[in-house]
Amino acid sequence: MESVPVSCDVDLGRAALLPDVDRARAWLLTLDGSPQSYVDLDAPDHVEFEYARRLAHVIDLAGPPGAASDVLHLGGGGLTLPRYTEATRPGSRQHVIEVDAALIDFVHKHMPLPSGADIAVEAADARAALAARADASADIVVADVFGGSRIPAHLTALPFVADVARVLRAHGVYAANLADGGALDFLRGQVATACHVFAHVCVLAEDTQWDGTRFGNAVLVASQLPLPVKELAHRVHDDAYPAVVVHGVGLAAFAAGREPVTDASATGSPAPPRGVFGIG
Repeated sequence: MESVPVSCDVDLGRAALLPDVDRARAWLLTLDGSPQSYVDLDAPDHVEFEYARRLAHVIDLAGPPGAASDVLHLGGGGLTLPRYTEATRPGSRQHVIEVDAALIDFVHKHMPLPSGADIAVEAADARAALAARADASADIVVADVFGGSRIPAHLTALPFVADVARVLRAHGVYAANLADGGALDFLRGQVATACHVFAHVCVLAEDTQWDGTRFGNAVLVASQLPLPVKELAHRVHDDAYPAVVVHGVGLAAFAAGREPVTDASATGSPAPPRGVFGIG
């Protein structure tokens, strides 16, 4: 593939692949100008976006290092994390749900998956596909689902999170990419919802997001077993854009007084301020 931009209309907008001039086979996937994924075909273990790196840390710590896992990805984009998982946990059995069938075709055409990788990609709604999964069939569930720059409301409600818990094995780990800013009302509701379902929850985010200065991505992590919060804290602290891990009493105080989000009360994530997730 030549290192020139390519684009096409997909189901949910206009997708484009923009080459990285510093890396020979690396590409930025955008949808209607909003960055969606970054993929380096020569180095699938390279994760560019900070939120994706935090999700990758969770994948790394969700079992013995290098061990194959059963992973369900809700949201596909450029398939950055399935590629990462195949590189770092070779032999993993992965199932990706992406609602945009035309985007799947576009990504497969221009950024094919590694030969022999056990990665199945299905065009479907994430909540409907999750409901069809067998009980205790996944070690890891990763949710990174955006309709444009917002998380759809039906993927923020208690029945969705409860279904994630049903699909996970007893030791399983759930990681969700969320977006919020300001008073963090959306994030507080998502924490309350996760805490209603899971015994252990933590959130990874930068200080400037916690104090309301900046709109951005936060990664929620949940499990029925204790989470590796110390290891996660070390990893996110050492990233290029350091984050902190909030859990336990601090997280309980953060979500105090919030009720779990229901289908009736769900509104989806807030729209980001103009230009926050765009490119120049």
